[in-house]
Formats: sequence, structure tokens, C-alpha cells
Amino acid sequence: MTPKVEKIHKIAGWVIAGLLTALYLFSASGKLFLHPEQMEQMNLGDWRIIIALGEITSALLYLFPKTNRFGTLLLSSYMGGAIIIHMTGGMSIIMPSAVLILVWVGFYLRTPDFFKIK
Repeated sequence: MTPKVEKIHKIAGWVIAGLLTALYLFSASGKLFLHPEQMEQMNLGDWRIIIALGEITSALLYLFPKTNRFGTLLLSSYMGGAIIIHMTGGMSIIMPSAVLILVWVGFYLRTPDFFKIK
């Protein structure tokens, strides 16, 4: 891969990581402050603070290069749970599935060495 392509991949990875972190922080703030009633509707009202704090922690771990592997795993688990909640609630799984794919695309673009066979 040429240095120019590598640079484009890194920039794209950082853009995706920044946008996803903003999305997760906005989502967590909604759980904490804006729309706690949505969590009540899904019978998760008692867990909303723990879920929001986990979301914030996972998003920040994903953003920083030294911890993005842990953040990717945690966000994957979180999105897996979101997909299950959407499935059991009769909601569309397209959005959480797309976000999960973006988490992994962003991780791949930022750390392509992780996927190389040694």
C-alpha cells in the first residue's frame, strides 16, 4: 500500500472514530438527561445509568489509539445487545447493525496491522 493510500485510510479511520464517538456520547446523554422514558419503554429504566456510563467508557476507549482494541470489543458487545433488544422489541435492526459495521471498519482503517497474519 502506498503512503498516500495509508494516509487516506488513517484520516478516514479517524473521521469514522470521531463521528462514532460523538454518536455514542449523544446517545449516552439522551439516556442520562434527555429521554430516559425510552429506556423505561424497553424495560431498561433501572439500568439506564449503568448503560450510559458503559457507552461513554466504551466510546472513549475506542477513540484513543492505545485502547481502541478494547473499545472495539466493548462497542461490539454493546451493539450486539442493542441488536438483541431491537429484535425482541420488534424494531428494525438496520441502524444498530450499520453502526456495528462502522465500528469495525473504523478499527480496520486505524489499525490494519491487527488483521495481518504473522
